[in-house]
Amino acid sequence: MAETFHNNGRPPEATDDRGVLKIFLGYAPGVGKTFGMLEEAHRRKRRGQDVVVGVLNAHGRQDVLEEMGDLEKLPLDDNEELDLATIIKRSPGVILLDELEHTNKPGSTHEKRWQDVEELLGAGISVLTTCNVSSLESLKDQVQDITGSQIVDTIPDNVLQLADEIELVDLTPRALINRLERGDIVDVEKVPDARKGFFREGNLAALREIAMREAAGRVDEDVTKYRQVKGIEKPWATSDRILICVSPNRNSLRLIRKGWRLGQRVHGQVVAVHVEEKGMSDSERKILRDDFALAEKLGIRTVVLRGEIAHELIKFAKENNITQIVLGHPERTRIQEIVQKSIVNELIKSLRTVDIILIAAEKTEETH
Repeated sequence: MAETFHNNGRPPEATDDRGVLKIFLGYAPGVGKTFGMLEEAHRRKRRGQDVVVGVLNAHGRQDVLEEMGDLEKLPLDDNEELDLATIIKRSPGVILLDELEHTNKPGSTHEKRWQDVEELLGAGISVLTTCNVSSLESLKDQVQDITGSQIVDTIPDNVLQLADEIELVDLTPRALINRLERGDIVDVEKVPDARKGFFREGNLAALREIAMREAAGRVDEDVTKYRQVKGIEKPWATSDRILICVSPNRNSLRLIRKGWRLGQRVHGQVVAVHVEEKGMSDSERKILRDDFALAEKLGIRTVVLRGEIAHELIKFAKENNITQIVLGHPERTRIQEIVQKSIVNELIKSLRTVDIILIAAEKTEETH
């Protein structure tokens, strides 16, 4: 099928107001992000798009320069950084920018390359760029703990959220080490130090897992947004998402632990939700604070909603693709169940594809 382009060769997914951002995400230098970006650029050029190279960091590798081929290379400014004014005047359809996390030299228009990217996108120019997951600001401490190396150049996490598309460029740690030892990543004389430092196989395996989780999280967000746009209420069980319904009572801590253990068994995401239907007493507020403190200690996200309990839980479950709801067993008499609406029955009736799990109350009271 023929593809339709704008007059300047801009890809059809770009609007006249804003360009499209695609990030080639890897877990370490050498996995093939730049090659992946260049292959994409050549495909786009063959389809008639106006593709140029802004920054390409070959690091002395002839094979990278050869892969660039006949792509037009725009000149840099006197500071050897992007000449934004010239690029915007030239107005290409797509520009390639290696190393999104790069810090520009003093005197540049922006401090960071990701800020250059934002300006180019705002000018209607689409961007292909590369980035390692270790450059995410929120992972800086975790990466340093794993590798012993401090990451200097980082990007805010929300920059990753700006991407219209993220392509995970993957390679096994063993294959990456083979590339390293052949001298394809650093000079041969530096290989022994690299193998003892950042490029230890255990480090690479851990970083690879982090990159895969980031990519998987992005896929989950895309699925959720698609379901919301299309008005799809029935959950798609691409992965388990567990909602713990927290009430400030004596069994709530046990409920949170049960829900967390369930999440661990099925490798699912867990969220603790409290619906405030009416005001709470001081003792109930203390219990809820203790509940949320335990949830946060276990790494469980906490949410407070206000309104009618069943209605709010049903709405939250549909909007967040919840697959299982964990509740405390209702401590109500049969007469109360008849006179008042049962929350459990309301959930079962409205969420037919969601598993409702009732946790029995303990006989002995737990101290909060």
